[in-house]
Amino acid sequence: MYKSFRTGLLAAALVAATSLTAAAETVYHRGNSADPETLDQHKTSTVYEGHILRDLYEGLTAFNAKGETVPGVAESWELSDDGTVYTFKLRGDAKWSNGDPVTAGDFVYSLRRIMAPETGAKYASILYPIKNAEAINSGNAKVEDLGVKALDDHTLEITLEGATPYFIDLLTHQTGLPVHPASVEAHGSDFVKPENIVTNGAYVLAEFVPNSHVKVTKNPNFHDADDVKIDTVMFYPTEDRGAALRRFQAGELHSNNDAPTEQIKFMRESLGGQFRVAPYLGTYYYALNHKDEALKNPDVRTALSMAIDREFLAEEIWGGAMVPGYSMVPPGIGNYGEPAYADYKDMAQIDREDKAIELLEKAGFGDDNPLTLEIRYNTSENHKNTAVAIADMWKPLGVNVNLVNTDTKTHYAHLRDKGDFDVARAGWIGDYSDPQNFLFLVESDNDGFNYANYANPEYDKLMDEAAAETDLEKRADILKQAEVIFMRDLPYIPLLYYGSLSLVSDKLHGWEDNLLNVHPSRYMSISE
Repeated sequence: MYKSFRTGLLAAALVAATSLTAAAETVYHRGNSADPETLDQHKTSTVYEGHILRDLYEGLTAFNAKGETVPGVAESWELSDDGTVYTFKLRGDAKWSNGDPVTAGDFVYSLRRIMAPETGAKYASILYPIKNAEAINSGNAKVEDLGVKALDDHTLEITLEGATPYFIDLLTHQTGLPVHPASVEAHGSDFVKPENIVTNGAYVLAEFVPNSHVKVTKNPNFHDADDVKIDTVMFYPTEDRGAALRRFQAGELHSNNDAPTEQIKFMRESLGGQFRVAPYLGTYYYALNHKDEALKNPDVRTALSMAIDREFLAEEIWGGAMVPGYSMVPPGIGNYGEPAYADYKDMAQIDREDKAIELLEKAGFGDDNPLTLEIRYNTSENHKNTAVAIADMWKPLGVNVNLVNTDTKTHYAHLRDKGDFDVARAGWIGDYSDPQNFLFLVESDNDGFNYANYANPEYDKLMDEAAAETDLEKRADILKQAEVIFMRDLPYIPLLYYGSLSLVSDKLHGWEDNLLNVHPSRYMSISE
């Protein structure tokens, strides 16, 4: 009798303790634009994948709450006098989520993997500054020739092709995140599944349910786990910005990394400081397919660009959350100066439209012979409204437009697969503050991001020269020459410079607006 009573009390105490633990769990409900195509850091290419991957993994360097580059797995580093050899000292308490130590050899394995052609990395080119990286990725050298070496378990040496002033910032990108070698060897491409994945960041993957959520939970083996306040992060794909706003208002989301521009006035009035607008290092553009018969003509491309009223798009469509864009490289970027603006930037819109009509007539198009184009865009009211407005702006030129909408994953897969299209919406957010990160997109060998099928040897030559130039002023001048060619040839029509729009609950603390719009969950907390 006594034993049963005591056992009952113990069971009740255990239930109570479990309930308290469950109640104490902090869950961050985070809107995140779209479903990730992949959680393999070597095959990733999008911002919304980056938000998840930076929670799961830590690279040699990382972002702090302000979006600044800080030490990650590497606690310190030294640079050779000629700027080509980095020696990283790895922290001694870095562990994988299964308890294995994170070693310099893990980074050697990871950097070789992303460069191996068979990996099929969409964004391997971001790491081309590493010695022999491009040759390896092109199949012209062995992965063992990559300029990375483990001097011991806690010392990593990386040799570059030439001095690269943004290299430390570049390592914060998701492509620089390490994989756990044993897991990749054991499971192949399935290493990303929740039951197989081993991570070294603040969180580990618990669930990935397509079109529903990605769930990550706190990694107790993370070196800074004691300071991580949020136990679970639920990432939700929120392509429908209007629906995301309603969920935010209902308290179902603590944050969303975008907002419906058609409701900016309402959000400013009703949400106050919970609606955030901040400068953002990015360009919103339309890619033009240079293999298309009509779009091969530079007069046609120039006419289409001139006729677009960017001021109208920025103010009326995007509610003042974007800035009219007349260059591919956004202003204010590091290591550059003023971008190469379109020469019609300061023309009156009516004069630009007249000139655009003249150019299209010269190319053989007009009311008697209209040009029919297709604009493709990914799901978003903002993108739809932009496409509708541009179609109206092109009508006076004798251009008929058909609109094609697909979900984000399908849209970008179509562009990367060199699918048939005329005009396609896209955008680029800088991974680091340097003009090269925008201009490299249309190098002829950039299969992952040269949606326009643009190939200009003169442009490629200038980009190669800039990559080899160590003098920052001379390098900036070479890159400016490349951008002048870009704005003449228009592989992409720059439309707008981004501003970041975010919904941030008063209950969420630690979210700091920054130019790169990165917000690692490890620095945040929630009060109910």
